Amino acid sequence: MATTKKYDAESIKILEGLEAVRKRPGMYIGSTDKKGLHHLAWEIIDNCIDEIINGHGDTIKIRLNGDGSITIADNGRGVPIGRHSSGKSTPEVVYTVLHAGGKFEEGNYKVSGGLHGVGASVVNALSDWMDVTIYTDGLISNIRFKNGGEVASPLKKIGESKKTGTCVTFMPNYEIFKNCQFSFSTISERMQESAFLLKQLTVELENAAENKKVTYHYENGLISFVEYMNEDKNTINNIVPIHGVKNEIEVDIALQYTDSYNESILSFVNNVKTSDGGSHEVGFKTGITKIFNDYARSNGILKAKDTNFDGSDVREGLTAVINLRVPEKLLQFEGQTKGKLGTPEARPVVEAVVYDSLKFYLEENRKDALAIVEKMGKSKFAREAARKAREEARKGKSKKEARSLSDKLTPPQARNPKINELFIVEGNSAGGTAKKSRDRKFQGVLPLRGKILNTEKASIADAFKNEEINTMIHCIGAGVGNEFDVKDINYDKVIIMTDADDDGAHIQCLLLTFFYRFMRPLIEEGHLYIAMPPLFKVEVGKDTSKYRVQRYKGLGEMNPEPLRVTTMAPETRNLIKVNITDAALAEKRVSVLMGDVVEPRKDWINENVDFSLEDDFKI
Repeated sequence: MATTKKYDAESIKILEGLEAVRKRPGMYIGSTDKKGLHHLAWEIIDNCIDEIINGHGDTIKIRLNGDGSITIADNGRGVPIGRHSSGKSTPEVVYTVLHAGGKFEEGNYKVSGGLHGVGASVVNALSDWMDVTIYTDGLISNIRFKNGGEVASPLKKIGESKKTGTCVTFMPNYEIFKNCQFSFSTISERMQESAFLLKQLTVELENAAENKKVTYHYENGLISFVEYMNEDKNTINNIVPIHGVKNEIEVDIALQYTDSYNESILSFVNNVKTSDGGSHEVGFKTGITKIFNDYARSNGILKAKDTNFDGSDVREGLTAVINLRVPEKLLQFEGQTKGKLGTPEARPVVEAVVYDSLKFYLEENRKDALAIVEKMGKSKFAREAARKAREEARKGKSKKEARSLSDKLTPPQARNPKINELFIVEGNSAGGTAKKSRDRKFQGVLPLRGKILNTEKASIADAFKNEEINTMIHCIGAGVGNEFDVKDINYDKVIIMTDADDDGAHIQCLLLTFFYRFMRPLIEEGHLYIAMPPLFKVEVGKDTSKYRVQRYKGLGEMNPEPLRVTTMAPETRNLIKVNITDAALAEKRVSVLMGDVVEPRKDWINENVDFSLEDDFKI
């Protein structure tokens, strides 16, 4: 009989201070992958940004060093260097004690994106070493740490200077962050976003290993942000800046309408991206819907017998950036990730500021106002037509249509949306192989005929006219567009499985565009995947060790067993989960690569795709 370890008071280990962080890093930074590694940088960078938001300094300098470390410096006030009440120097407390920092002392920061105050010490805990140089009180001071928070060199004066600020260099523990490295493009995108939000900010970013440098500074702030997002779109009106302060909440918004069918709203609070929205987004949507309906009524565009524009009509083609500054005493985020603003006071403040500002704008810019309202009228008409089409499809579908759908879809035997998977494949040949390869208990197969409609420039009404898209909408079962409800999906995983060739890649892009434009929550909630079928098969002989290489021309050419093992069986396959890490960048990429304007797409391809026949494979 196996012995078991005694479980008593001695078994309960109390993890002191930073040891707890090293033991369970995921609890503090979410993960130990590339995203977690960059979280370390964001913690230090956010401290710099909080200084600048509160009027201390205007520059952040970041350098990716050749040895894998990163240097982040600002010209804020500098970390205080006096003796802390604990007997330690203040910098030692800030960089080694959890929940220690200026954000916990009332009055130090009127506005801050941080709530937990664990950032700098957590970064230290997960680093091999950290070096901090502080410029304050006319002095230059330095303190060094090693082995995840041990003091290697106590705080000491190393010079004199009139400069102020803090410079932090740290080397992440790459035993914890295996197979990861800092990405210049990831940090660049985040810092460009920060420069848009803070027009007083200048960011200097350098990759020392590649001798690459960029500088970001935008005098026009959010206006420049919207210009960037709409750079490759046809716009209807000039950008509308909105600014107001009520109940100590400062509201900054920039918005513009385009001729597209899609809305793109980004929101931030104290420079923190609120990707899950919150009370400020609700206030914005309520205010903008109310003012446009009031304007249309008062100008006779909407008659007494007409129903109002709904929110989706008002926001069709809208690009908007919302940025709030909320004082610490009112700040409430929902969830550890700070992805949703919970401050109830923000809703009426934003609603009032948006309504009053747009009322004035519409009265002073009649030509733009009428062009925008005309677009809303077209959206309303298309929405009502699409609703009628959906109702007819639900109640009046003919036996022929029902049989057509059932002929295409091979459903799983189980009716459990929590485990079922839907493979979307190209063509009947691939569909036939996939049906033989699947686990019929929980895997369904839907073959598509040819390339679907490019939905980047299509309305929902256009989508309903496309047979293949209509079939996908009915199979997934959760609606489409603004009526899509992810809770109603019939499958836990929707998996795009196309041939490993140019045509397959094109179909994959068309499908991704459709899901991004008309079923975005499917992506945001982690239900969309891309399968990875093989392009080659290599067989090695048992006796001679000779090998034979076979190239697969498509999924239909594969035998069921190889397709099952390599691509469909959960225990042996690899899937790519589709997610949206940067909403602004995703919007821009889809617009450029799938839109009908050729030159921006051509420029992007020339800048980012290497057409040489050489590869970097090493044998």
